[in-house]
Amino acid sequence: MSNNPAEILDRLDNLPFTRKHRKIIFASGLGWAFDAMDVGLITYIIAVLTKQWGLSATEQSLIVSAGFIGMAVGATFGGALADRVGRRTVFTVTLVVYGIATGASAFVGGVLPLIILRILVGLGLGAELPVASTLVQEVSPRRIRGSITVWLEAFWALGWTVAALIGYFVVPLSDNGWRIAFAIGALPALYAIVLRWHLPESVRFLLHRGENEKAARVTDELADGHDPIIPTDDEVAEAASLEKPTWGKLFSPALRQRTVGIWTVWFMVNLGYYGSSIWIPSILHANGHDLVKSFGFTLIITLAQLPGYATSAYLIEHWGRRATLTTFLVGSSIGAIGFGMADSSAAIIATGCVLSFFNLGAWGALYAITPEIYPTFIRATGAGAATGFGRLASIAAPFLVTFLLGVGGVPGGNKGLLFPVLAGAFVVAAAATFALPERRGQSLS
Repeated sequence: MSNNPAEILDRLDNLPFTRKHRKIIFASGLGWAFDAMDVGLITYIIAVLTKQWGLSATEQSLIVSAGFIGMAVGATFGGALADRVGRRTVFTVTLVVYGIATGASAFVGGVLPLIILRILVGLGLGAELPVASTLVQEVSPRRIRGSITVWLEAFWALGWTVAALIGYFVVPLSDNGWRIAFAIGALPALYAIVLRWHLPESVRFLLHRGENEKAARVTDELADGHDPIIPTDDEVAEAASLEKPTWGKLFSPALRQRTVGIWTVWFMVNLGYYGSSIWIPSILHANGHDLVKSFGFTLIITLAQLPGYATSAYLIEHWGRRATLTTFLVGSSIGAIGFGMADSSAAIIATGCVLSFFNLGAWGALYAITPEIYPTFIRATGAGAATGFGRLASIAAPFLVTFLLGVGGVPGGNKGLLFPVLAGAFVVAAAATFALPERRGQSLS
């Protein structure tokens, strides 16, 4: 077992996909799914609380935005912390915060306590997602690194589908159905915490810290008795470094263009996604459909996420990162326009599925691209900062939705202004992808 950084990385990049890789993806993905379930549940709960508590439009927006405020802060500082103390440590702590806050949400009796708890939930969720994608990328074989990251993101669809099932079957059961939903959302986090204690630290992070022996040992565990498939000997060594990750370095001459580009994509994708998906049940209800029917439509639309992820995972290693992301963003724009024009149940479901397919496929590609464009010493900081900046759009989205619906009415027969605006956000995101480097098949070093 060599402790030479170049040999360790050459072996890491050219390993076959082993049982240990599957375990890491499952452990990380399970937590990712639980996070999606929490974000998805608020979609259904806000519709019920509006009816039960008589929420104003501003109160609805504040409750939804509170979680995104926490996510913005969590992503920004969680990523920076992961570059200093390690991916695994931050990764595990996030679910503790998330689980406690989600469970406590089941007992709230008013708007203000719920807003406070949603901020705490967001802190955990926001820190976890960029750190999770960074860790998974840094232990993945080079030839399938992008696909693996997309499949990690695909667990989001699983969690969102579970949220849709809970929203359809549990939330409408009684006046306390939403409390039961929050309680369910807290339970799986305990299992994820147990799993995450068994996750390895990133090999690249360990090498950057000069812990070559630990890095070699983790690589040996990942190999699981297998030899590299295609030894290349072209890996650049990750030398130990005292260089500190700072947000200012994201705008150094070498990184400035990609930082501006990735921040733009993150902002516009968040605006388009959260401006539409979080509000679909409420919008459908406002358009004359009862809550149960609205939840049923949303469940069907949610299922279209899975083939979107699968297609993105395939194309990202065949077309490349930028081509895949750009294509899915343009498809999202077309889907948003169609959904805004839909005026029948069949049209709502069909266009909603198109929007869901392309939107979540774009998310998978975006999570694959983001950590790749930064060097190891600042990778989690860069991913977290981009994610955090994007969350500013998700904070603004509920207020934008309320304003646009008030100005233009609900979707249907071209009456709504909301979805044309969201479609425009996806187009801007697609244009910004041309500022990003293409990293397919390249080393992360």
